[in-house]
Amino acid sequence: MNKTAGIHHISAIVGHPQQNVDFYAGVLGLRLVKKTVNFDDPSTYHLYFGNDGAKPGTLITFFPWVGATHGKIGGGQVGMTAYAIPVGALPYWEKRLEKFSIKYEKVNRFGETYLQFEDYHGLKLELVEREEGQLNNWTFGEVEPEVAIKGFAGAVLYSLDPDSTIKTLVEIMGLEKVAEEDEFIRLESYDDIGNRVDVVQTKVAPGRMGVGTVHHIAWRAKDKAEHLEWQDELYTKGYGVTEVKDRNYFDAIYFKEFGDILFEIATDGPGFTRDETYETVGEELKLPETYEYSRDQIEKLLIPIEVKQLD
Repeated sequence: MNKTAGIHHISAIVGHPQQNVDFYAGVLGLRLVKKTVNFDDPSTYHLYFGNDGAKPGTLITFFPWVGATHGKIGGGQVGMTAYAIPVGALPYWEKRLEKFSIKYEKVNRFGETYLQFEDYHGLKLELVEREEGQLNNWTFGEVEPEVAIKGFAGAVLYSLDPDSTIKTLVEIMGLEKVAEEDEFIRLESYDDIGNRVDVVQTKVAPGRMGVGTVHHIAWRAKDKAEHLEWQDELYTKGYGVTEVKDRNYFDAIYFKEFGDILFEIATDGPGFTRDETYETVGEELKLPETYEYSRDQIEKLLIPIEVKQLD
């Protein structure tokens, strides 16, 4: 049985792209590691933020749709995206959120303290201290490695059928149930980042896709061979899995698990330095070869964005 190392990336829908960049780079201090377009809609950006090396397990990606309707967070979605920060960094982040007038609250889950807040477009986020995971060696503004976000701590999943969602995570993705508390069941994979998800045990009313909601959560496959094995297993077990899609920086397959959450399985490679160097990732607009002939037209459609320090 194949076992995923954990979360590869999480993709969400937001509003204005400059506000998106200001929040995730300017406030949270993440690195813009790829500026490209939605391969299915090249008139829209696809922006990737992560750690210094754009490692799977640190990547959050966005489709900025200016003027789009706000969604409703609910069943069939990732309800909360959790980030891991170094032990001792929580007070720093409280002060930083206050500095930018971002409201937050503290909650406890499985013996850990989380800071919960929203980005500028209503996406729900949380920060939690974790020993695991290497430091993010990216410094931006006042966010330095000793306090910087390492990558994903995990996610909270809202399902229309929690038992089915948990069954998929255990029997298909290879996660293990490690704890149960109040309304949550915690499942864990084997890597040290992006390795835990908490599933709400009760059915959650259906959400509605739109600005401020997660579009899908992607799980890691170590290589193309393992990726194809998962595709075959999903097909055999009755999941409506897609063909393999070349996303330039990874291969992807998609399916809806039976709790109605859109899952992706993405290969770890070839990675984000295939068309840029480590030093220059995220600086230029990168297009797949099929769209290069339309570069001038595409660039005219996209709103200019700038990564800028807000401190």
